[in-house]
Amino acid sequence: MGMLLYSTVDIALRLLVWLIIARCILSFVRHDPHHPVLGFVYEVTEPVMAPFRRLLPSAGGIDFSPILAILVVELVRSLVLNIIASLL
Repeated sequence: MGMLLYSTVDIALRLLVWLIIARCILSFVRHDPHHPVLGFVYEVTEPVMAPFRRLLPSAGGIDFSPILAILVVELVRSLVLNIIASLL
């Protein structure tokens, strides 16, 4: 049971990081904003990125919030996985 929780949290947070990266890449290419997969990417990543976007104003049109969001998600992932591992 514990390993299932560990693996699920690990996969979910790694997936979130990859979705943030995908969103960054999508910002550089022309895409259909009404595509269901792209809508999913934006819906999942926006709640994570919005607080960082409010903290970090864009500098010269460059949005640094994804970098900070990825760093925080990785920190949370590491902390949560260490806590789960210590409980096993």
